[in-house]
Amino acid sequence: MSALPRSYNPFAEDEEDDVAPAGPGGAGGADRQRYLQQEVLRRTAATADSTTRSLSLLYESERIGVAASEELVRQGEALKRTEQMVDKMDQDLKTSQRHINSIKSVWGGLVNYFKAKPPESKPEQNGAPEYYANSRLKEAMMSSKEQESKYQESHPNLRKLDNSDNDFIKADLDSSVQRDAYPKNQQLRAYHQKIDTNLDEMSSGLSRLKSLALGLQTEIEEQDDMLDRLTKKVETLDVNIKNTDRKVRQL
Repeated sequence: MSALPRSYNPFAEDEEDDVAPAGPGGAGGADRQRYLQQEVLRRTAATADSTTRSLSLLYESERIGVAASEELVRQGEALKRTEQMVDKMDQDLKTSQRHINSIKSVWGGLVNYFKAKPPESKPEQNGAPEYYANSRLKEAMMSSKEQESKYQESHPNLRKLDNSDNDFIKADLDSSVQRDAYPKNQQLRAYHQKIDTNLDEMSSGLSRLKSLALGLQTEIEEQDDMLDRLTKKVETLDVNIKNTDRKVRQL
């Protein structure tokens, strides 16, 4: 029987010979510490870059949302003008029917003479002469447009890339955040502050995107109601036009 313990590792002695001492003053421990520091900095820098890219995409999404909102408002203006034109056509058609009744018979002329003339409804009476988007969408658009400068700064094709260590140190010195909340290493602390700032901006941006989405939803619902109302008016106008045309042919 061998005198070696059952947990004996035959490679343990070789590994102990090859590995340098890992004590506080050993070269292996110092190298290991430097490697860990560099790895922490690398990962922290990658996280900061990732949040910066995410923030840029958020600004881009917000810009697209504003453009979609502006296009939706222009669509609402077009629908409003169309509705006013339909109302004007309906009023003109009623006037034409009165003239047809006068021409068709003497009795119809007498009836029209004594009958009160229907008041002409101006397009403005059916709604505001100008189209106004709902207040929720207007406020969301104004809030997002104020961030246009930040979009210009964050866009990779529009801003100057400069990730030097001096900028991080300067950001660290100018920051009003308490120093106790971050690591003592200046570069690492700057990365942490950058990440926190980006996360705060992302939170605000998501809140603005939510407001834009809710405003767009309200605007779409209002324009859906306008489309339904316009469809009914057009159908009624079509029936009246056909009746008027039949009366004209009977003259």
